[in-house]
Amino acid sequence: MDYIYLILGLSLLAVGGECLVKGSVSLALRLKISSLVIGMTVVSFATSAPELLVSLDAALGGYPDISLGNVIGSNIANIGLVLGFTALIFPLNITNDTYITNYPMLLGVSLVFVLLIYQFRAIQFWMGAFFVLFLLIFVFLIIRSSRKKGVQAAQDDEFLEEVKSYPVWKSTTYLVFGGLALYYGADFLINGAISIAREWGVTERVISISVVAIGTSVPELAASVVAAVRKEESLAIGNLLGSNIFNVLAVLGITSLVTDLPVGDVKIFTKDIWIMLGFVILLYPVMRVYSKSTINRIEGCVMLLAYIAYIYFL
Repeated sequence: MDYIYLILGLSLLAVGGECLVKGSVSLALRLKISSLVIGMTVVSFATSAPELLVSLDAALGGYPDISLGNVIGSNIANIGLVLGFTALIFPLNITNDTYITNYPMLLGVSLVFVLLIYQFRAIQFWMGAFFVLFLLIFVFLIIRSSRKKGVQAAQDDEFLEEVKSYPVWKSTTYLVFGGLALYYGADFLINGAISIAREWGVTERVISISVVAIGTSVPELAASVVAAVRKEESLAIGNLLGSNIFNVLAVLGITSLVTDLPVGDVKIFTKDIWIMLGFVILLYPVMRVYSKSTINRIEGCVMLLAYIAYIYFL
């Protein structure tokens, strides 16, 4: 029964994430926001919704290590697994905005998160308030910048054209259904994962960083692969970088406003946060040095193998 809960939870998270992406992108396109900003904000928040629901459910259930491990594992999976796999399908071109704004923001947020966890061994209420405030300022600034430049969303992309044609009622229906699917999917996933972890004698940290993190990264994988196949690289890259930023600022920020998140397993701050930071740092030379402004299939393969090695040695 536990495995049925796990599979059902993963399925609901995948379906819910896809519906949330369609509904939110449809509404965002009506505001004439660029595809990069849609990827950095709307899609990122929608695809981070599974992490938020899972982390909240785990924290309120008294499992803070699952909340922390879910975010750390998802951020590692987004770069190693999702970005690596996406680049294997279609090499990704990197825009100047990614170098100038988005990557420095991701690096800065990751550094602050690592230092806070290492120093305080917890994410507390005041940290969550700071994260959420900073997120709101960041989103406001990049949307304002996009609107000032007059950058329009890509008009030749089939997915964007499809969701743009949705009437408001259809977009809203997608949002509501997606939210409900995420809510119940998170509950099923947490219950199944905890029971399986106890059955196999593994820690909450291991199950959250591997199974739970990969499960909650399914929407990012789906959104990025679809964007890459349709040659909408800005949406793919923006989604992944933005999702990692949202995971820290929104997921941990909102969750810690509800309840403090103390670190239980010492390996979270002696091993996992540093590997997460290592993947973020690795991303820059992958984007900039070897193939210059492109993540090609070889680099995607290297990132994917690095992620597989990390999971193997958990």
